Amino acid sequence: MGDVVQMHFSTVDYVIFAVLLVASTGIGLYYAFSGGRQRTTQEFLLADRSMRCLPVSLSLLATFQSAVAILGAPSEIYTHGTQYWFLGCSYFLGLLIPAHIFIPVFYRLRLSSAYEYLELRFSQSVRICGTVTFIFQMVIYMGVVLYAPALALNAVTGFDLWGAVLAMGLVSTLYTALGGLKAVIWTDVFQTIVMFAGQLAVIVVGTHQAGGIAEVWRKAQNGSRISGLDLNPDPLERHTFWTLGVGGIFLMLALYGVNQAQVQRYLSSRTEKEAIMSCYAVFPCQQIVLTLGCLMGLVMFARYGEESPLDKGYVKTNDQMVLYFVMDVLRDLPGLPGLFVACLFSGALSTISSAFNSLATVTMEDLIKPHVPVMTEARATLLSKMLAIGYGLVCLAMAYLASLMGSVLQAALSIFGMVGGPLLGVFCLGMFFPWANSTGALVGLASGLVMAFWIGIGSFVSRMATSAPPVINATIIPDVGNMTTAVMTTLITTKPRPTGVQALYSLSYMWYSAHNSTTVVVVGLLVSFLTGPWKEKDLNPGTIYPVLGNLLFFLPQRYKEKLCCVTPLEDKSEVLDHQPYQMAQKEINGVACTKEEDKIREEEGVQITAQPTCNLAHTVQETAL
Repeated sequence: MGDVVQMHFSTVDYVIFAVLLVASTGIGLYYAFSGGRQRTTQEFLLADRSMRCLPVSLSLLATFQSAVAILGAPSEIYTHGTQYWFLGCSYFLGLLIPAHIFIPVFYRLRLSSAYEYLELRFSQSVRICGTVTFIFQMVIYMGVVLYAPALALNAVTGFDLWGAVLAMGLVSTLYTALGGLKAVIWTDVFQTIVMFAGQLAVIVVGTHQAGGIAEVWRKAQNGSRISGLDLNPDPLERHTFWTLGVGGIFLMLALYGVNQAQVQRYLSSRTEKEAIMSCYAVFPCQQIVLTLGCLMGLVMFARYGEESPLDKGYVKTNDQMVLYFVMDVLRDLPGLPGLFVACLFSGALSTISSAFNSLATVTMEDLIKPHVPVMTEARATLLSKMLAIGYGLVCLAMAYLASLMGSVLQAALSIFGMVGGPLLGVFCLGMFFPWANSTGALVGLASGLVMAFWIGIGSFVSRMATSAPPVINATIIPDVGNMTTAVMTTLITTKPRPTGVQALYSLSYMWYSAHNSTTVVVVGLLVSFLTGPWKEKDLNPGTIYPVLGNLLFFLPQRYKEKLCCVTPLEDKSEVLDHQPYQMAQKEINGVACTKEEDKIREEEGVQITAQPTCNLAHTVQETAL
């Protein structure tokens, strides 16, 4: 094995990279000194609930299209073929369900944080547990998502490692703290365009050099990289139609249904309809992103065939291989390697800035405001900005820790995927099962997390234990769509089918989210029935989505009442005027309702009461592959 071969950037490449950072900072400064100048928590954390559909949808897309995903998808296709493309089948239901179930519930309750819902539905202790779990998940993840691409870039191009980490960390902290959610969303829009441009440039030039798209396809077919529909139902198989198309739905729900970073964007929309439309608009964009990743992998195969730069010893890991390919293809075109690096760092910037903003929101809304009820709006806003800066510094510290972790880096990436499933389970338990109580929710969440870490760490350890004799091919695979990344290691040798606990450890990583969320729901319901199930009439109105009532439409009304599935989701006007939540009725920070919000509600025919209702529940939010 030779040493890693380094290729170097030209001045033009560095200039393009610098322009990306300057433009991102400029957007943050613009929103710091325009509009309401980020003087209220409503504007800083929720963009005054004034965002339109298009920027929100591109921001939803960018949040989980991290740099690890940009590097992971092509290497997955290059190594294993196009089976991974069937993940696109899960996007349909994975975005339709959030649009018509989660968004209406969250939006009509006028929440600020997704975890506020858990207090309205269960109790404050469930809310705090959900919040702490989310903070743990995001803090570990954001350090890795910052460090991993910088490390790959440093190995392949000699680009200064800590220079890249500090530049990204400080720029994203700066524009998040100055410009709030508006700046985060508009920089996401800019960074999404840069991501598309960078990937397209590589694909177009690479395809041209390989002799055209037909030649790329022919070589991929000859090399058995074009996969057919694999309908094998075995959950231990890493990628089949079922693991990707069905398991992927739960992954998407954990990302787009209950993740605070995404929920915050839905809640920043002007109206519920715009929030739903933005979710719809993500669908074609996600398919384009997936297709670009697949095409790049096929163009890589057309260039290198079975003799990958990894096998020849030019690079040491798969994510470095994608960067090596990019530098190789674009070496004679000054500026284009810089464009791809800008694309890569756009992925990292959009992911970590969303993390800072959502972490500042949940810390403020779920951990500070409920315990410090009397706080002026100016102080609350200043504290939110300080939290965003604080999490930025924590992110840099986590990036430093990631550099010390070595092989544990893979386990840290997996943690992100492990935690999303149990959190999804708690929200599903609350939203779909009226008889679930807070004890059931707490025990369910705990058991889901234990199960997640048991399987996750068990599979990691068992892979490490078996990795000495056989040849290993370690692949970092994006849980594309959310910031989550699962790390899979495929043994090239054939082994007997595992049994017992070993079979659990061999479960395809695409089923983790489904398995862990189901564990939470099943355990939560059992404990609820043992400790005394709640009646539907005792719950806060608007916290239950009547999915059982809709599914059991054929049953007589009296049976439906016994099953607790009769209450329809309240109309927005009813929720706003009814003001059913004792918790929500507290005067929170004396925040005044924005004129824009009143105007929107007037347009929708909602009568504006004397008491400002826009901050009814201004006290309560969650990511993935």
